[in-house]
Amino acid sequence: MDTENRSATTPAESRVPAKNHPAGYRPAGVVHEHVRHTENFTVIGNDLAQHPELSLLAIGLACHIQSVRPGTAVDIKTLAARFPEGPTRIAAALRELETHGYLRRSRERTVTGRIVTRTVSCNRPGHRAAARETAPRRPARRTTPDEPAPRKRLPAVPQPAYPAPALLRTAVDVLAGLRRHDPRLLLSATDAEHLAPGVAAWLERDLTPTAVRHALTANLPQEPLTRPAALLAHRLTAHLPPPPPFTPPPTPRHPFQTCDGCDRPFRAPTPGRCRDCRPAQSPQPEGSDHQQ
Repeated sequence: MDTENRSATTPAESRVPAKNHPAGYRPAGVVHEHVRHTENFTVIGNDLAQHPELSLLAIGLACHIQSVRPGTAVDIKTLAARFPEGPTRIAAALRELETHGYLRRSRERTVTGRIVTRTVSCNRPGHRAAARETAPRRPARRTTPDEPAPRKRLPAVPQPAYPAPALLRTAVDVLAGLRRHDPRLLLSATDAEHLAPGVAAWLERDLTPTAVRHALTANLPQEPLTRPAALLAHRLTAHLPPPPPFTPPPTPRHPFQTCDGCDRPFRAPTPGRCRDCRPAQSPQPEGSDHQQ
């Protein structure tokens, strides 16, 4: 008769699904299999990825914009060519991102007079403004006897009602020619850029360049001019002539809108499409003015 071997180990008990997870239960929901990225990746905050109000298209579009290199075109036409959603849905998603602060689009005029759209992507809306408010103020810098004191800002000058590029170029020419009448009126490019709108406001009131030049150079003081640009700014403001008589009021103009089809700016009372992207049968809003 065999005897019991008490030194033998007890065999391991096999896992019974019903014992640990009744009825073969498995946890529901996503299971992450993550590999740590070491190159070619973008950090996306959960405040964007899990935003409670943004649409899925807006979230995905924001992730794409944050992942591209600076200078990459992210206008509606370029994004519509890259993705299948189409310009209308992409334009709506961009407006969502603007509303919640993840995108800022501004219209700027180039030196040639062309209006372009500048896009700024923000991965943490409001963080930049909060950082400026909480940042400690730097103490005022003291100047040494060898360092010149910082220059004060020039006084403000009148602004033209319609600063057309041709009008501003004429104003700059007037300012650049002042030194021929008095060498003391030699201006820097920065000073001329500041004073040009004031001269344009005079020209806009039916004054000739010669009349403006005479008003700025007549009866100058005999002593040296320590800061001629400040003197000219004062004259442009203090001696601004009244508007010409019987001038009809300017026609009101609609604000600039961004076209939902080609992302170009145009004038219209409400957002939508420019005349080139609008269907032929669709009536054009009264007063709209397409800008190239």
